[in-house]
Amino acid sequence: MTIISIKTGTDAELRRIALSDGSLFSFRVSYLADFPGPFRPEADGDFIDGLAGGEEISAGEEGAFRFAAACLRAERAALRLTARAEQTMRGLSRKLERRGFADACVQAVIRHLEALGLVNDRRFAGLWLQSRLARRRESPRRLLAALRGRGICRTDAEDALKSALSFQTESALLRDYIEKLRLSPEAAGGLSLKYHLRGEGFSAPVIQGYWEEREW
Repeated sequence: MTIISIKTGTDAELRRIALSDGSLFSFRVSYLADFPGPFRPEADGDFIDGLAGGEEISAGEEGAFRFAAACLRAERAALRLTARAEQTMRGLSRKLERRGFADACVQAVIRHLEALGLVNDRRFAGLWLQSRLARRRESPRRLLAALRGRGICRTDAEDALKSALSFQTESALLRDYIEKLRLSPEAAGGLSLKYHLRGEGFSAPVIQGYWEEREW
């Protein structure tokens, strides 16, 4: 395969290449290093800048270029999705895979967008909790499980929940949760209800504060 032309755009990371088989496509240089095949362009930092029209390239080099071009297409699809709504890394990965992008390509794009701060699971968790707490009556345990179900790692999910639940916010959540489920104290001064609330992730100070407001 022969390079007909290779040009740099306004973004130095982006190149447009024309090949002798009639192919014409753009790619991001950094994605070449993620190519899963035998050609590893990062071994030669001057490889791209040294290319010119009329130069022969190997099958491995051609594969790396086509892989980087696919990654750029996946990146653009990902940016359209993130422009519509905040995305989790796992959720965005699945959406790209459903659009036909290979796993190696998807993971390269996710790493790139995460490095740019365009995909951030902790930020997603915070925004999701803010919306959920405003309209739902769920326990901390269930909120945590919902975040985990969206692919948020336990550490990020727990940190986000801790940041979202001030004493006042958690106290209001506890009252709403009890009202929603129509829970009532049982024998022994409501100990069974206290155990249930602790099991649902409510903190001891919030539970104690609620008890002090009531006359059992």
